[in-house]
Amino acid sequence: MNTPRLVAFDLDDTLAPSKGQIDDRIADLLRSLLLRVEVAIISGGNEDQFRSQVIARLDDLDAAAHQRMHLLPTCGTRYLRHDGADYTAVYAHDLSEAEKTSALTALREEAERLGLWEATPWGEILEDRGSQITFSALGQQAPRDAKHAWDPTGTKRAALRDAVAPRLPGLEVRSGGSTSIDITRAGIDKAYGMQKLAELTGIALTDMLFYGDRLDEGGNDYPVLALGVHSIAVDGWEHTADELDALLQTLPVPAVR
Repeated sequence: MNTPRLVAFDLDDTLAPSKGQIDDRIADLLRSLLLRVEVAIISGGNEDQFRSQVIARLDDLDAAAHQRMHLLPTCGTRYLRHDGADYTAVYAHDLSEAEKTSALTALREEAERLGLWEATPWGEILEDRGSQITFSALGQQAPRDAKHAWDPTGTKRAALRDAVAPRLPGLEVRSGGSTSIDITRAGIDKAYGMQKLAELTGIALTDMLFYGDRLDEGGNDYPVLALGVHSIAVDGWEHTADELDALLQTLPVPAVR
């Protein structure tokens, strides 16, 4: 592809360990990348996760760098830009209270029916993220090894998704991370977020590059690949760091500011 004008990332297991802060190495690479191109993060995580996992580790960014950062939590159902003081919402497609109740009820009932409701999870299984309802089979704070071992083939997530979707005809139900199901308004996924990013920044999708750990068909990063954005599959933040080391060698060195 041509030299990208914008580089986008998934968050958990791409930029950071699941629910963890970005490593010093990733923080340094993002600082270097922000000197050269626009940077976007689009993930199923909520706004608080973006702030604690990433932004809190980049508190030394100058105003220009903050302006080149684009945050799209909850799979692009929200879009945040820096206004000079803080990251604020450009848009937010929040679910109604009725939609949230229907989604939460369907997830719990179908998970129990399928034997997928854990009696002793690591934290909450169901989370209201405003614009997204998320089911995390082992709980929000489950360790990475346990999460990756729970459903390596995706069979459990597919069964739950297929059971819940007919009960929520006006909503989008899809597999998220290694143990999760995400529910948003119909038609809103990471492809929607990337298209809005192109519309609002004026940067063509063909000038974007995306890194994600779930680019397999059925994965929550797959819609970005299917949209035609040049995408690179990674396996953990260390792999992403190696890829960024190589990418930075190809990008023009910024002029002294």
